[in-house]
Amino acid sequence: MQKANAIKYYGNIVKLASVLAITHGAVCQWRDIIPEKQAMRLALITKGELVYQPELYRSSEVLAPV
Repeated sequence: MQKANAIKYYGNIVKLASVLAITHGAVCQWRDIIPEKQAMRLALITKGELVYQPELYRSSEVLAPV
């Protein structure tokens, strides 16, 4: 899940952090792809409006052809 999409959905970082019961600072430390655990939580909280994409969290070794 893209950090920008989650922030856009909630309007700002403070609201996003509040929904997840984490700090504003924790959200600020995320990279472009948010942590998998938080992505799964947001998908559940938003009833799928924010989509958890498991393929974003697979390691490159799993995706590499043998």
